[in-house]
Amino acid sequence: MSKSKAVARTGVVKMHPLESQVPEYAAFGGSRSDNFNQNIADQTLKSLWIPDVFDDDTKLSKRQAALATLQGIKPRDEVEGMLAAQMVACHSAAMECYRRAMIPDQPHIGRESNLRFADKLSKTYAQQMEALKRHRQKADQTVRVERVYVGDGGQAIVGNVTKGGG
Repeated sequence: MSKSKAVARTGVVKMHPLESQVPEYAAFGGSRSDNFNQNIADQTLKSLWIPDVFDDDTKLSKRQAALATLQGIKPRDEVEGMLAAQMVACHSAAMECYRRAMIPDQPHIGRESNLRFADKLSKTYAQQMEALKRHRQKADQTVRVERVYVGDGGQAIVGNVTKGGG
């Protein structure tokens, strides 16, 4: 019996441990698992609208640009990888809405609708940027104490201090 039939029949997927070395496609998804990284890259590419009227070089260029954007965001973990993929998709969709809004001689309602969607997508993109920033700051948060002066007979506490009841 093949593996896929066994998985379909039992509903159990055998998990493999994550690789210990840096995987080949980590720049796309931020994971130690190349399966995850390749999936994020694939999802990102499938989110793009690339019309068939484009020649093969243009299609390839648009795909490479999307992957370069994932690499430019430099996801550090799976959460950042998923967010980066969403950011690429959101930006692409917003720009397509802006492009469609500029098509000449279209009904006013079509232009207005595309501008409204572009605005919503642009705001979503800004929220995604903020979410990425907050996620990274939480991971990078450090406290550095440079000078502590304690007078004679005084006491110093280093750590979290909460005011007690009483």
